[in-house]
Amino acid sequence: MDERTLLQRSSELFAAQGRLIELASRGRAVFVGDTHGDLEASQIIVEQYLDSETTLVFLGDYVDRGPQSLENILFLLEQKLRNPENIFLLQGNHEGWKYTEFAPADFWHELDQERRSAFAETLALLPFVVSTPNGVLATHAGLPDVHALGEIKEIEFGSAQWRAITWGDWQEVPGYYLGDWGSRPQYGEAYFREIMRRLGKKILIRGHQPHAPRYLFGRRCLTLFTSSAYPVPRTVAILDMSQPIEKADQLTLEMI
Repeated sequence: MDERTLLQRSSELFAAQGRLIELASRGRAVFVGDTHGDLEASQIIVEQYLDSETTLVFLGDYVDRGPQSLENILFLLEQKLRNPENIFLLQGNHEGWKYTEFAPADFWHELDQERRSAFAETLALLPFVVSTPNGVLATHAGLPDVHALGEIKEIEFGSAQWRAITWGDWQEVPGYYLGDWGSRPQYGEAYFREIMRRLGKKILIRGHQPHAPRYLFGRRCLTLFTSSAYPVPRTVAILDMSQPIEKADQLTLEMI
C-alpha cells in the first residue's frame, strides 16, 4: 500500500473509532510505552504478543528521537489497518504537530511540507484514552479534568484537556494543578485521585515522563517506556482483562 493510501485509510478508521476506546472484558491487554522511532521494538511486540485473544495498546510517541521514525509509524499504521480491533494507537505529544511545533522533532523536519501536512492530519485523529472494564485507564501522559468517561469523546484536539492528556506530568506531591513547566502542565496527587474517583477507575498506565518513578500514588499510576531511545529497559505491561485489579504492580511487566 502506498503512503498516501495508508494515511487516508488510517484517518478514516481513527475517525470512526473515536477518541475514547472502551475495551471488552476478554483475553489480555498488552500496554506498550513510547516507542520513539524504535522499529525493532514495535516489530518484536507485534510478533511476540499479538493474537486473537490479545489487544495491543500503544501509548503514543511513535516518532522523533529514535533512528527509524518513518519506518516505525508506517509499520504501526499498517498493523492497525490489518488488526483494527486488536491494536490501538493512542496519541502522544509527538503526534500533535498539527497543533503546535516542538523539539526534538527530527521526523517532522525531515518531511517535505506536503508529507508533513498529511502525517499531521492523520495523527491528529488518533484516540486519546483507552478504558478497560476492570478499572484501568491508559493515556499518553495525564488525565483530563472531566466528570464522566463519556466526556472524553468530545475533547477537542489542541484544547487544554488535550494538553493534559498528551503533555501532562505527574509529581508525587500534594496539590492539584501545579503550573506549567515549559509546555508541560504539572499535576499533583490530589488531582490524580480526584479524576480517578470521578471516573471510577483504579489504575492509570502511561508513558511520556522518562524521569518519573515507575509507580506513583500508592502504586496506582504506572509509567512505561518501550524504546531504545531511553536508557531504561524496553518494558511492556500485561493485564488479564477478566480479573479485578487494585494496584498497578499486579500487572505483569516484561522486558523485550
